[in-house]
Amino acid sequence: MTAGREEISPSAAPRSVQDVADQLAAQGYVADRGVASVLFLAQELWRPLFLEGEPGVGKTELAKAFAAATSSRLIRLQCYEGIDVNQALYDWNFTRQMLYIHSVQQEGNSGKEIVREVFGSDFLIRRPLLDALEERGNVVLLIDEIDRADDEFEAFLLELLSDFQVSIPEIGTIRAKGRPMVILTSNRTRDVHDALKRRCLYHWVEFPDYERELEILQLKVPQLTTSLAEQICSVVQGLRDLNLHKPPGVGETLDWASALTVLGFHELDRPALEASVGALLKVREDQELALDSAVLPGQ
Repeated sequence: MTAGREEISPSAAPRSVQDVADQLAAQGYVADRGVASVLFLAQELWRPLFLEGEPGVGKTELAKAFAAATSSRLIRLQCYEGIDVNQALYDWNFTRQMLYIHSVQQEGNSGKEIVREVFGSDFLIRRPLLDALEERGNVVLLIDEIDRADDEFEAFLLELLSDFQVSIPEIGTIRAKGRPMVILTSNRTRDVHDALKRRCLYHWVEFPDYERELEILQLKVPQLTTSLAEQICSVVQGLRDLNLHKPPGVGETLDWASALTVLGFHELDRPALEASVGALLKVREDQELALDSAVLPGQ
């Protein structure tokens, strides 16, 4: 048995690549063979998984679906510019500390006793990373959009992923109760340092091809006719080949399909696109290019 493997309950853990694909499908996520394979390897080797790809290809949804498929608690850390250790790991409840200090001072407690107590675990605010380390059950730790954080935060994550323990000066070293399954995502807005990538298994997540996107669409928006679903997928695939600022992701495809359904369209034509393009494309220039390009059926 691979080290750390015992942290996932045997009844929930996929036992093959096909098991991964089947369990993800049961959660409504249509995975290709490459995605299912790398998830299975990450689970068996107990290595963090680094998912990179364009926005909207389904990286975050994959982590959510895998957590649900393995009966694991999903703990998500959303990265952003300027994120630091206090926002990702822990902080102190200063308001509660001040109230406590005020109350115990009236009882004559010594300064050393007060300091020891107010910097104890009862006053600790557990952010996602510490929460994941202290969780005893199955955990999928999603570190989302790591490319939005800076180099210093990357270095901290590298240390955390090496030992799965952290040191809090006032408390001491906290070691993981159980080894979390770690999934990092990146939209590649900047290059993530090689040292962090080497710690992980890596997979580039592509936009789905026509057949897989059609399967996703029919699964998520079952009220669509087959003809309209095929037209939607054909148009979206064509749009992604254009020089758009923000190519539509799978989420936008689903939003567009739902919008067309609500508006009562049964086929794609220019009026349908004009009425619903805001659900598909979120940049004005992209909308104009789509309306001016021959992407509609029959054009």
